[in-house]
Amino acid sequence: MEFSGTQTIVAPIEKVWAFLEDVNNVAACAPGFQSMEVLGEEHWKAVVAVGVGAVKAKFTMDVTRPELHQPEHMVVKGRGKAPGSAVDMSGDMHLTALDSEQTQMDWKASVVVSGTIASVGARLLQGVAERLTGQFFDCLKSRLQAEEAGTATTGS
Repeated sequence: MEFSGTQTIVAPIEKVWAFLEDVNNVAACAPGFQSMEVLGEEHWKAVVAVGVGAVKAKFTMDVTRPELHQPEHMVVKGRGKAPGSAVDMSGDMHLTALDSEQTQMDWKASVVVSGTIASVGARLLQGVAERLTGQFFDCLKSRLQAEEAGTATTGS
């Protein structure tokens, strides 16, 4: 499955980059995130629970960030297994400052799911992935924009 989109975030590019660079911020916005262990620089083990229809799976993910070009480009790769299922994913994100207070994020992701969760929930996967992506961006925007609003009101 291939996904892509554009998001406009009401926060300066430096703040958006700092938020995304901190893996704890990203994990806090990831739907189904349960735990994370640091394995090395830009390398983590994460446990994420996902449900597709009646099928629930808990994936242990090996996640890396092989490319970081501050403050505009980041690549994330992950491979995970759950009993009877597997997932392979990659994400690519480009940030562009629209002005001093707004950042545009162009992103694309590729996700390959195999095993039980793919065969049982095949027709539901696209919708679930789109819903989870929406939840992630809603969280990211609300946290960054709330931070911005807090900074703006404290400064006056």
